[in-house]
Amino acid sequence: MNQPPNPAAEQAALPGCWWHPNRPTGLSCSRCGRPACPDCLREAPVGFQCTDCVHAGGQQQHRQHRGYQEAGFGVRTIAGARPSPSVLVTQVILAVNVVIFLVTAMQARSLSDNQVSDVFQLGVLWGQATFGADEWWRLFTSGFLHYGPIHIAVNMFSLWMMGRALEPVFGKVRYLALYFVSMLGASTAVLLFDSLDGGTAGASGALFGLMGAYAVIVLKLRLNPTGLIITLALNAFITFGVANISILGHVGGLVTGALVTVALLYAPSARQATWQAAGVAILVVAMVGLLLYKDAQVAAQTCQFVQHRGQQLYSCG
Repeated sequence: MNQPPNPAAEQAALPGCWWHPNRPTGLSCSRCGRPACPDCLREAPVGFQCTDCVHAGGQQQHRQHRGYQEAGFGVRTIAGARPSPSVLVTQVILAVNVVIFLVTAMQARSLSDNQVSDVFQLGVLWGQATFGADEWWRLFTSGFLHYGPIHIAVNMFSLWMMGRALEPVFGKVRYLALYFVSMLGASTAVLLFDSLDGGTAGASGALFGLMGAYAVIVLKLRLNPTGLIITLALNAFITFGVANISILGHVGGLVTGALVTVALLYAPSARQATWQAAGVAILVVAMVGLLLYKDAQVAAQTCQFVQHRGQQLYSCG
């Protein structure tokens, strides 16, 4: 004869919960196998896991994800950079430009005539004079000098507007490469084709490089070109319509920035960073080669500061 079920005996035979020993349970964690009451179990992709295993699994997944990103994998922008809202590079470049302008203004004791300061004269790009004096640092130092408060205000506003849009796309390293190679392209164009004796200075060459990058992005992603057209038209008017604007510097920066962006965006996905570095390096080597070839054609000259029509100029002869 069958005995009736005895719930009390069955409950006493069940193990207690690992965390609540006074609670008998027939459930267990699908990961560690320890008995657990319903309050200590959480739904998992496979079965139910205890709270300790859920916490440990989350930490392990976080470590794996961090290692995955540090190894160079994960979500990337169209330029191959890890997404980041930071615009630290743009902020640093902007701050350096402002500090240098204030130094030249204090040295010259004038905001509008800061170009007479020694720092300005030492860093400005003096056309063909750079070859005669072999002062190659002027290729880059000139990009951090500005003629008066309006010049730096306009350029820094443009840098902030374009930098905060482009730096997250390119990432810090690629963005720095774009900026400084564009600056080199602007200076190269001035040195190769500008025969004027006046000094060339300003961040405009690098900023036009950012503009060239923006144009390539618009074309690649097939974005609405209205904003680009307006920006190009406005800057073309300023470049060709305002006196004492370095047309060659603007054009050189624009073309160089576009070429750098092509090298960055159209690099093969396999070993992308290597192909990008190679493309940018080819552009830099080409420009350096042109400068050295031009330098070889320029005879050794004696360069010094001279007074010309009330202004201090750097002349070679």
